[in-house]
Amino acid sequence: MKIYSVGAEDNGKRIDIVLSKALDLPRAEIQRWIKNGNVELNRRKAIPHSLVSERDVISYSPESAKKKEEPVIHPLRVLYEDEHVLVVSKPAGLLVHAINEHENSPTLVDSVKAYFPEIVSVGENALRPGIVHRLDKDVSGVMVIAKTNEAFNDLKRQFSNREIKKEYIALAYGTLPKDHDIISLKIARSRSRKRMVARPESQEGKEAVTEYDVIKKFKIATLVRVRIHTGRTHQIRAHFKGIDHPLVGDVIYAKKHMRHIKPIPFHRIFLHSALLSFTLLDGTYKTVEAPTPDELTELLEMLR
Repeated sequence: MKIYSVGAEDNGKRIDIVLSKALDLPRAEIQRWIKNGNVELNRRKAIPHSLVSERDVISYSPESAKKKEEPVIHPLRVLYEDEHVLVVSKPAGLLVHAINEHENSPTLVDSVKAYFPEIVSVGENALRPGIVHRLDKDVSGVMVIAKTNEAFNDLKRQFSNREIKKEYIALAYGTLPKDHDIISLKIARSRSRKRMVARPESQEGKEAVTEYDVIKKFKIATLVRVRIHTGRTHQIRAHFKGIDHPLVGDVIYAKKHMRHIKPIPFHRIFLHSALLSFTLLDGTYKTVEAPTPDELTELLEMLR
């Protein structure tokens, strides 16, 4: 068994929390070890809610951990490629990259590594080589990935300076008050829930600017083209929830009750990154578009 000595910073904490942090493993995994008798506290079988003290000795069997399975490689849909960048269309339901080294879920990074193995040396983090921006798991669309460190640094600069143009299509519940508008509510992390919230400009939060144009109005929803001028976490989703028009299929930012509107059962968020414009290393301004996924087109046909 391996040994972990408890330090002063962990005095009085639960053993599962301490070991989870020390080994960078999910708490549920550590609790499974404890339940299976693979963790001891001072040479006695541990229980999940045991409190530890400074200088206590935790013994554990790492072999009880699940072995990381070979990742499932999703086909990579390449929209544009040159020696420095790769532009792909990410499907909904796929994570961009793993959260930690123990993550077993398939990711876009897995597919990129299979397509271009040299990507592992690009960027600042081994879990997300070449990644300079992200899309939420249940959001689809165009993404640019750096194939060289030169491109990685240049794309990071363009995103930081807000030089990159990003356009989405989204389906929001209800009838929007204007055919064109700019949402400038601030974005902050909710203290009570694992999500972001949109707040008035007078309140605390980060600046966020979302612009939209109505494409088509349906009986219970409105199709919009969205441009984001800042890149906050869940910005579009939080902003449309903030103006009382949440996106179809968004469970996290859904409203509990919508007057005269019955929620549309849908397996993903109706949000698609349709267009991305950026500057290549040779100075060429490049625009790449990702076709609208079939499931979104089919839903729109049903609403007609």
